[in-house]
Amino acid sequence: MKNITNHQLYQMITANIKELVREPGVLFWGIVFPILMSLGLGVAFTKKKETVTSVAVIGKNHLIRQPDSASLIEVLLRTNKAPIEITRDGKITRRLVIPDEKLGNSTFIFCDLSWQQAMVSLKRGNLSMVVDEKGGALQYHFDPMNPDAQLSYLKLSKLFGNQGVMLKPAGDDIEPLTVTGTRYIDFLVPGLIAMGVMMSSMWGVTYNIIERRSKKLLRRMVATPMKRSNFLMALILVRTLMNFVEAGLLFLVASLVFGITIQGSIPALFVLFIAGNISFSGIAILLSCNTAKTEIGNGLINAVSMPMMVLSGVFFSYHNFPEWSIPTIQKFPLTMFADGIRSIVIEGAGFTEVGIPILILSISGALMFMAGLKLFRWH
Repeated sequence: MKNITNHQLYQMITANIKELVREPGVLFWGIVFPILMSLGLGVAFTKKKETVTSVAVIGKNHLIRQPDSASLIEVLLRTNKAPIEITRDGKITRRLVIPDEKLGNSTFIFCDLSWQQAMVSLKRGNLSMVVDEKGGALQYHFDPMNPDAQLSYLKLSKLFGNQGVMLKPAGDDIEPLTVTGTRYIDFLVPGLIAMGVMMSSMWGVTYNIIERRSKKLLRRMVATPMKRSNFLMALILVRTLMNFVEAGLLFLVASLVFGITIQGSIPALFVLFIAGNISFSGIAILLSCNTAKTEIGNGLINAVSMPMMVLSGVFFSYHNFPEWSIPTIQKFPLTMFADGIRSIVIEGAGFTEVGIPILILSISGALMFMAGLKLFRWH
């Protein structure tokens, strides 16, 4: 036993274990934080007993119970005892529940919208399909490439068909949406651009500084006549330039392959992109101003970026989350950035629509940069 404890390998293992134990930050970000993330993501993505889908009804007052109304969709919703509900913003909706003990209930929330309002909601990911009445039968409008919309169509057409509604031959009641910006890829690409800026800033600035500090490279810079502000600004400007190149290439490929075009103001998109870089660069500087351990740096980056990646509507609409959480999610920098890019690219927005997000992102980023500059240490 004595020979083992005196062995060089044993001594090195013991020394490394003690070094880890003496760093509570490493233990937290390496062990506790992944457990917390798995619990949070597990709750968010665990299959629910009920799926909720929003459907737009084209027309006016189809959902209000009116004795003299002959609207087909209203008759169907009355037959299925879909109650009237009032949303927080005063809109009238009807909730239709299709029970299923094996696969879970399917809930459809029908809301009266004009065609223009429905297209905006579809582009933002708040709807899965649009329903209207044509020739005495229901007509379904949705993106055929959207599996959720296809499943919703199958459920609704089966339910209404079994209740005596006139059905057209299979597929004839489907009207594929061809309006620019209503496809899933149109929703996804702006979110990927916004996420790319965030991840590039987090890893390109935050991790870069922490790694240099951990390797004692920043200590050598103290002896040079270099200002902290110049050092940090150089990192930010280079990373911003790289973000322009990466976002431009991503959009070029999406444009060539999927035909995505910018519907709104290009100058507004340029300014918004700068504001997004300022915001995430400020966060990156603040995170890296004191940390000297790369393990802690990894944890800090994941703690900031992972929740926003999940909640901010990069891959799917954040309106899928509980209604009480949406006002908080909309205040995240990534949410404002992604929503702003989408509004310009697929909704035709300009400076008027994205002016407030530009101001918030720019001011918050500048404040965090100044705070990080104040707290920054070389070693």
